[in-house]
Amino acid sequence: MLRNLLSMKRDQSFLLSKPSDELVVLGQARAGRKLRVLSLIFVGLILTSCSFAVTSTTPKRTHKTSNKTSKIASSRSHSLRGPKWNPMFPGSHDRLVEQNVELDKSQVERMNTEFDLLKSESSNDLVPVNETEALKISDSLADTRRYCRPWTRDFLQDLSQAYFNTFHTPLQVNSLVRTSTQQLYLRQHNRFAAPAFGDTASTHLAGVSVDLSRRGLTNVQYQWIRSYLLPLQQKGLVDPIEERQPVLHVVVYEKYSGKPTEATKGSASEASEPTEDELVGTPAPGTSQP
Repeated sequence: MLRNLLSMKRDQSFLLSKPSDELVVLGQARAGRKLRVLSLIFVGLILTSCSFAVTSTTPKRTHKTSNKTSKIASSRSHSLRGPKWNPMFPGSHDRLVEQNVELDKSQVERMNTEFDLLKSESSNDLVPVNETEALKISDSLADTRRYCRPWTRDFLQDLSQAYFNTFHTPLQVNSLVRTSTQQLYLRQHNRFAAPAFGDTASTHLAGVSVDLSRRGLTNVQYQWIRSYLLPLQQKGLVDPIEERQPVLHVVVYEKYSGKPTEATKGSASEASEPTEDELVGTPAPGTSQP
């Protein structure tokens, strides 16, 4: 009996212990699954937070870049506008007409073709302008275009030397004589250029004008040039125009050098000729008066 009872107890303890082991194993499996799920959730949270951080910082960078771009654009537009345009020698349609009328009175020929230009240069109607310590010429100006009327060269020499004596630096010439063909081409690329023909044609075609560069000039230097030109303009010797481009356009008339114009010469010669009344009774050449 006792042995039977002991065996029964052992069997019962075995039966009771077996489910507990299975429960332990099952519990361990479930705990492992929970850990895996929790780890996956944790990794997902990390990835979500990283993506959120990237997306949240991207607009800020774009905002900063846009601010920089807008500041640069505004500064560029401000520099392009520049100060208010207030020239002492403004240009106008009427001024161009008056200049051409004055040139027509003086019978100054225009350079319509290259042949006209070469002919005037060979006859010394147009004279060369050479560089000096007081006067520089733009490298872009061709040798065949470094010519002007004699009185315009006199003006350039006087102005540049006076300027050099004051500031010890030279003036620069950007443009002198032009042909109508060159003016037509220039007008296609420069909306400020004067026409090649008509009552407002460019005075560069006559070789009487010069464009002085304003680049690099200080305010003191430029005011000095203005003061130099003002009395000459009041005397009718020159006619400066301040263009919106960085050049000072100056028309020089023949009377600057104190020489009479062709129109004046023609009037004087005609006035000195005998009239028809004075010729009455005058013997013909080769005959004697009775």
